[in-house]
Amino acid sequence: MLITRTPLRVSFCGGGTDLAAFYREHAQGGAVTSLALGRHIYVTVNQRFDDSVRISYSSMEIVDDFEELKHELVREAMRTTGVTSGVEITTIADIPSRGTGLGSSSSVTVGLLHALHAFAGGAPDAAQLAEEACRIEIDVLGGTIGKQDQYAAAFGGVNRITFHADESVTVSPLSLSDDVRAAIPGSFCLVYTGQTRQAGDILVEQAANTEARMDELVRMRGMAGEVATALEEGDFAAVGTLLDEGWRLKQGMASGITSTGIDDLYARVRELGVTGGKLLGAGGGGFILCQTPEGVQQRLEKELGNRMLSLELATTGSTVLFDDRDE
Repeated sequence: MLITRTPLRVSFCGGGTDLAAFYREHAQGGAVTSLALGRHIYVTVNQRFDDSVRISYSSMEIVDDFEELKHELVREAMRTTGVTSGVEITTIADIPSRGTGLGSSSSVTVGLLHALHAFAGGAPDAAQLAEEACRIEIDVLGGTIGKQDQYAAAFGGVNRITFHADESVTVSPLSLSDDVRAAIPGSFCLVYTGQTRQAGDILVEQAANTEARMDELVRMRGMAGEVATALEEGDFAAVGTLLDEGWRLKQGMASGITSTGIDDLYARVRELGVTGGKLLGAGGGGFILCQTPEGVQQRLEKELGNRMLSLELATTGSTVLFDDRDE
């Protein structure tokens, strides 16, 4: 059996500029600053006795021909890696794997590719995994999505990621001191809205609105650099202010990004001392990222009935966690 572990991601600023509708139209491209979260997607691959394919996720499928698989990400990862028969594949998530705004679909794709490449004897690097995941999700399956999730999952850590007009991508790790890294979990948390959504419709509308929202998107791209500097300096209050500005800009990008319930929850966390925050992912549900001065996380836990997570950093991207096939 072989197991890969691939992190989810938290995006601070710049989301939306990783859509081709934006970065292809600007010489400076798009940019985001994001963190790989210490919550993961696990993919297992095991040899079957016969040539059939069994996959287990929220559903279970057994097919004789991988082309018959309904799970598109598994099917296309198998096609890409050449592992197309005689395997059993499972995916397991630390956090509900859809509609939470944590980039779970791309983490699944990266984890599948890594597991299947390794199963076939390959050793893909992070860039290869991210590029192949983007090709599957965007080019093959036609998703109107950006590129940040795939790169965050593959590379891990805290990075400023630049998306160039020629389709190349630059991943620049932030220079964070040990003290800053140690302070992040106590200075940021995720508050669950209790709602989930599919990003597709929102992102389709956002992409269509890109030309009309260029000024806002250019500002959001600039904020990715500003938030990277604030993080490196350990100025978490400045990060909170930027998160709040970005959230207000984001709400005008498409309908369905927010709701009365989400607005009420955000107002409540601000009342309880959160410096600033934003809804993660495309919008409509999932988690709110909050910057929390000292003592505020404890106050949120006491006053809110919502599930919460501290912002634990995953220092590594997708990795092979276990492989006993040579034993």
